[in-house]
Amino acid sequence: MDNLPIFLDVKQQDCLVVGGGDIAARKAGLLRRAQATVTMLAPQLSEASQQLVDNKQVHWIADSFEDHIDMSVYRLVIAATDKDDVNHAVYQQAKSQKVLINVADSPELCDFILPSILDRSPIVVAVSSGGASPILARQLRARLETLIPPTYGHLATLVGRYRDAVKARFSTLPQRRRFWETVLQGAVAEHVLTGREALGEQVLKATLENTSNDALEIGEVYLVGAGPGDPELLTFKALRLMQQADIVFYDRLVSQEVLSLVRREAEQVYVGKQRDWHAVRQEEINQLLLNEAKKGKRVLRLKGGDPFIFGRGGEEIATLASEQVPFQVVPGVTAASGCASYAGIPLTHREYSQSCIFVTGQLKAGELDLNWETLVQPHQTVVVYMGLGGLPVLSRRLQQHGMAADKPAALVQQGTTERQRVWVSTIAELPAVAEKEQPVAPTMIIIGDVVRLHHSLQWFNVTA
Repeated sequence: MDNLPIFLDVKQQDCLVVGGGDIAARKAGLLRRAQATVTMLAPQLSEASQQLVDNKQVHWIADSFEDHIDMSVYRLVIAATDKDDVNHAVYQQAKSQKVLINVADSPELCDFILPSILDRSPIVVAVSSGGASPILARQLRARLETLIPPTYGHLATLVGRYRDAVKARFSTLPQRRRFWETVLQGAVAEHVLTGREALGEQVLKATLENTSNDALEIGEVYLVGAGPGDPELLTFKALRLMQQADIVFYDRLVSQEVLSLVRREAEQVYVGKQRDWHAVRQEEINQLLLNEAKKGKRVLRLKGGDPFIFGRGGEEIATLASEQVPFQVVPGVTAASGCASYAGIPLTHREYSQSCIFVTGQLKAGELDLNWETLVQPHQTVVVYMGLGGLPVLSRRLQQHGMAADKPAALVQQGTTERQRVWVSTIAELPAVAEKEQPVAPTMIIIGDVVRLHHSLQWFNVTA
């Protein structure tokens, strides 16, 4: 980040706006909305600025800026004249007196940025581009306007009235957080957001009276598919549970872009596995999930792709089920679907492939234990997970069982991310391609006539 996003309390504090034009009027009006005491310094005023003075919203000093002005009495200063030399002089004076300064339309002369604001008081959302593109920030704010109706302010006000009562009712921070999460995702929020505030308050009172401490101490595990890498492929439910977790266990296939969306306060524990090396053994992972849930935590098990497709998710929840620990499973976009789509390779196609089969290509004692006859059927797409290490064996055995040497095949490295690369070849030549290009994990192998469509359907990035 180029700027630290903070909200500054300026209520009843003196702030100075140098300039009297329309831009200065907008800045002064914003300060007044934040309940600041505003002084405007300018030899003359525009109609908008004059209206603020006439309405006694600001105090006007009818004078030009001089560099001997004492700025130390002001909480902050905004320079908004139409003269660059004057704005720069204001900047220099404020800096010399260690006063926060913002020069309109000059981000390089700003200690702070005035963002585009969505006001749902007491909820306030600020969007800033760091001065790079104020218009883009305004457009993003406009999109948020449609997502956050004004009634969210009413909901926040209601919650604020009951904070002390909830704090008195529940002694620990985790209990209070879980209570509010339940309230804000349930009937109380629904009533208030649809204009039935009185009914919402009644339900909130009843929930507060009837919720026991023990009910808020029960842990739960969320087994969530993180998809193949692109965070925009996450489901809404996945995002919601990621923001509720107390502790997160994640593997190496979870992209940093996805991991950054987890609740910031949650503890993050890496339990990744890769070929010939396990950070934590599967049995230990199962036990870790169980132990943390029994402590009353909300445990997020974040797995690349879909947890039930070569993700060993079934083993993990079997342990939880045997101990009667609550859990939820959230499917994710599996790597086969995501990588193929982003590579422009349909897994099925009316003219090329009427079926698709997923297999794992991990070697056992140097060999692959697969149903080879099933894999070499015509009009079929074969997708191989974790197959880089065994690619030479895979290629040889498929040909031995009847697959044509020139059958189209592709490698898709780190699909759906900006690091994606695609190599198209044949099943016979694919090992040599991998040897030359050295793709890194995770890399999917796609075999079948549908691979021919890559060159005409690729859309995400340029193939190698």
